[in-house]
Amino acid sequence: MDLKKAAVREKERKRAYILGIPYVVSDISKAARYLLRHRKDLSGQYVCFSNAHTAVTGWEDPAYRTVQKEAALVFPDGNSIAVEMRARGYRRAERIAGPDFMTMLFSLGLKERVSHYFYGSSEETLEALRKSLSRTYPGIRIAGTYSPPFREISEEEDREHVERINKARPDFVWIGLGAPKQEKWMAAHKDRIKGVMLGVGAGFDFHSGKVKRAAPWIQKLGLEWLQRLMLDPKRLLKRYLVTNTKFIWYAKIKKR
Repeated sequence: MDLKKAAVREKERKRAYILGIPYVVSDISKAARYLLRHRKDLSGQYVCFSNAHTAVTGWEDPAYRTVQKEAALVFPDGNSIAVEMRARGYRRAERIAGPDFMTMLFSLGLKERVSHYFYGSSEETLEALRKSLSRTYPGIRIAGTYSPPFREISEEEDREHVERINKARPDFVWIGLGAPKQEKWMAAHKDRIKGVMLGVGAGFDFHSGKVKRAAPWIQKLGLEWLQRLMLDPKRLLKRYLVTNTKFIWYAKIKKR
């Protein structure tokens, strides 16, 4: 019995590979504390929050899958990912959603006076985000924000953006460009950005108050996607219908 328990504990320490992506088996508190402790070691690297959509996209696009695999950490952002991890024997696997991780790291980081930089979204959202975070987390250190142009940027502009971020010397650089753009951006800037990069997609919208998150009980039931679909059906309907169906096929039936 002891040997069986030891084997289970060893398995739970490993990363769960689903559709070729190595998901961290943890909970949100441990994950955030780990990042805080190792922020200097992880400076220049990036963290992905992967859900069924990005997992399926990565499975069908090897280059994008490589981008996710080469992240320092990949957290299971979607409930379907966490459920599949547990179904495969990783009993302690929990969903670690980007917006929730932001909340945890903002709170824990206050004591250690870590600084945050926000890259992406619109000027309006970033201003609302700054005000909201300052109100919710008194004393939070916001090293800077920047809304890049909604177009392809030149190499010269890119160098200026990197210089702008590094000059602010943030501990954490939150990237809100949307998937898969933000993951590709982080991979392209690995070791160029001085700070830990985290791609959180809609996290900017939630924390700025621009978009209201689903109630905790809805999140617990794994139905947060349904509320997001109702708020933005034109953009998300095809994504959820197609990629969620593909995820079931690839992960549940084909066991990839």
